Amino acid sequence: MKKIYVLFLLSAHTIFAQDYSVEKSTFSFQTGFLGFWLNNESKLSDKFTLKTEIGFDAFSRSSDDDNASLDALAPVITLEPRWYYNLEKRASKGRKIHNNAGNFVAITTSYHPDWFLLSGKEDMYVNHQLAIIPKWGIKRNIGNSNFTYELGAGLGYNFILNRRHSFDNSDQIWLDLHARIGYIFKSSRKK
Repeated sequence: MKKIYVLFLLSAHTIFAQDYSVEKSTFSFQTGFLGFWLNNESKLSDKFTLKTEIGFDAFSRSSDDDNASLDALAPVITLEPRWYYNLEKRASKGRKIHNNAGNFVAITTSYHPDWFLLSGKEDMYVNHQLAIIPKWGIKRNIGNSNFTYELGAGLGYNFILNRRHSFDNSDQIWLDLHARIGYIFKSSRKK
């Protein structure tokens, strides 16, 4: 009888001592319709991470007949603090939360320098730009693999910087919609 009681206590401790926090660190590659990126997501606390990212975003210019086309890939550097607000709820329903699979709210800060462009056109350029966009998104695992998908939407402000790095009059409101598929090639488990 004592063995059954001890076994019950150990299993109850395992059930109630779940860790609903984000991963300590993940490194991944993501791609989508408008670019590709390498990123790291590091744990700040149980539900907060800092995603740092470098990659290429697609840019377009309207042609004479106002038809937009993707004309260039420009480098981008992004910092994005994230709050994963539903990890405990997902885990309690038996859903997997490894690789930070959950819903999040973030503030995306992206910088597009005018260092170079990957383009077939010679007269293309992208001004220095700094975008600050509050965003809501979801990140999910594809099966039990290290493949993930991510969807997000946000509305924020994009500051266009001129060559002297001072603010210009051509600032704009930006709608950020993203759909990405990625692969997490290194993940440090929770501590």
